[in-house]
Amino acid sequence: MKPLLYILLLIAVFTSCKPSSAMLTSKEKTPDKTRNNLSSSKTDKLIDEIVDSASQNIGVKYKTAGTSKSGFDCSGLVYSTFSQFDIKLPRTSIEQSKTGTDFGKKTDEAKKGDLIFFKTNNRSQINHVGIVTEVNDQEIKFIHTSTSKGVIISSTKQPYYKKTFAQLNRILE
Repeated sequence: MKPLLYILLLIAVFTSCKPSSAMLTSKEKTPDKTRNNLSSSKTDKLIDEIVDSASQNIGVKYKTAGTSKSGFDCSGLVYSTFSQFDIKLPRTSIEQSKTGTDFGKKTDEAKKGDLIFFKTNNRSQINHVGIVTEVNDQEIKFIHTSTSKGVIISSTKQPYYKKTFAQLNRILE
């Protein structure tokens, strides 16, 4: 009878050592969904900062292979902007199009901060990139570098960009 009593006592001790929900830290009590929302709000803040940083270059002239305020090409603007936040992207638009999550032409998936790619000048491969700044009712606004106007914000509702749109990629999840 004594061995049975010892076994019950041991079971009681070991099961009582498990922390109760009241003893869990706040991080442990936070459901996964809430933790994801917390990290999502950090990501949203970072995306806002990236778009704001790119927007500070509006009006800067176009420069082939440019990556600074003295002039940008389209992929140089994207490369430089993301680099300011320690996010390393390839230097060219075609290589940038192979980075992150590719949503193809699913414009309903577009979010602020995504990269938007185009095949311009009747090219068969991607040769132009911008950063999505806003998404509203079937319209995507994006910041990019135009050869004629420098850094500007354009829209997929503009016929030229509607026709040449190729894909969307998400860099920050």
